[in-house]
Amino acid sequence: MNRDQARQGSQSAPALDVDAPHIMVVDDDDRLRKLLRRYLSENGYRVTTAGTAAEAESKLVGLAFDLLVLDVMMPGESGVALTKRLRERMSVPILLLTAMGEPEDRISGLESGADDYLTKPFEPRELLLRIATILRRTRVALPPAGEAPVRIGGFEFHPARAELARGGESVRLTHTESQLLTIFVGQLGVTLSREELCRHCGIDAGGRAIDVQIARLRRKIEPDPSAPRYLLTVWGEGYTLRAV
Repeated sequence: MNRDQARQGSQSAPALDVDAPHIMVVDDDDRLRKLLRRYLSENGYRVTTAGTAAEAESKLVGLAFDLLVLDVMMPGESGVALTKRLRERMSVPILLLTAMGEPEDRISGLESGADDYLTKPFEPRELLLRIATILRRTRVALPPAGEAPVRIGGFEFHPARAELARGGESVRLTHTESQLLTIFVGQLGVTLSREELCRHCGIDAGGRAIDVQIARLRRKIEPDPSAPRYLLTVWGEGYTLRAV
């Protein structure tokens, strides 16, 4: 992203709605950080920035965000390490930015708990599309309130709240994980193809992203994720959930 590309947004930033999505951009590159702040603000987002993981953590204490955009390579704690730590206590959507575009790097980012991954250099419009897609799927309409919880082994999933619990204690899920469980619970015992799941969750169907998300979900609901009892692979067809 360069200055000319950033200027392709509105030439004068409109007054922002206090209800506009609030995004935090975390990147040690001061120039890029300022460009992203300007570009995203011109396109209707409220934007807060931070130059390090530590600074981002301090701002997360007092502010609520709809999405975090994290650079992977930063002095001190990396974006991937920060994502892993944040996933232990919050489900805010996370988009990773990195100059490393190898499949292994993308998979590592997704396994850390990120919702999406964008390789530098990138087109500003693609960043906008990725952000809009993540926000759209994290605000997906929930089933009508009052639906009975579904038991999955020792867990209960409450469709009306998209909430997983065990022994009365809530189990933290990312937005994509809660979406997947909502989809599976709505079609118990039905085999859903990888393409269907990607389409419903707004995930790129061209790589292993959906398999990474399934693996992460299994680690939360399966006694032994390597030998799943509930979230099963149907070879050549897709995945199915059997609530027991």
